[in-house]
Amino acid sequence: MPNKYAQFLPFHAVNQFMRDDYRLEVIKSVLIALPSLPEEQQASIERLTKKIVRVPGFRNSAKAPVSIRAKPTAEAYEKSPQLVVAILSAWAAIHPELRQMVYDLLISRGWEILPIEAERAKLPGFIPTWPKGEDFDTLNNAFAEAFPNAQIENDNVSLMVVWLSVRLPYKTENEVDEVDQANIEEQAS
Repeated sequence: MPNKYAQFLPFHAVNQFMRDDYRLEVIKSVLIALPSLPEEQQASIERLTKKIVRVPGFRNSAKAPVSIRAKPTAEAYEKSPQLVVAILSAWAAIHPELRQMVYDLLISRGWEILPIEAERAKLPGFIPTWPKGEDFDTLNNAFAEAFPNAQIENDNVSLMVVWLSVRLPYKTENEVDEVDQANIEEQAS
């Protein structure tokens, strides 16, 4: 009998797929855009910043300027699944065109994903599998073909794929099927 339980990785596992400089760029973009975000997203980031981000010289890290606050926030982001969810949710919100383009791309390629407006923060983490035959290069090439006039960096497309699909590419579905089959055979003997 196949495994009926979903496996999840904590949200901060995304850091294994992000370069340090790109992580910092994402965080800076969110912190700069913070005043334009919905109040609920602002409050979530500010609350987490005050609780887990340590900025020398500031009792309340949320009061520190972005230029000083970004690096300690990036350090906390590497360890806190809650901060990852808050930052990525805000990052997706400040890139609505990219979000829609990636969503359309994934749907056209047969991915089963949540609607754009779904609250991904309610999930326990990332699913560690991608559909068979999919990887970052394939998806970035497909994005470039589907949207030839879009001037969007591959890193941004890749991160939006990860966030919208709530999946990290540790394994493909084919590899999971092989593991499930091995487990079934092991249990049968």
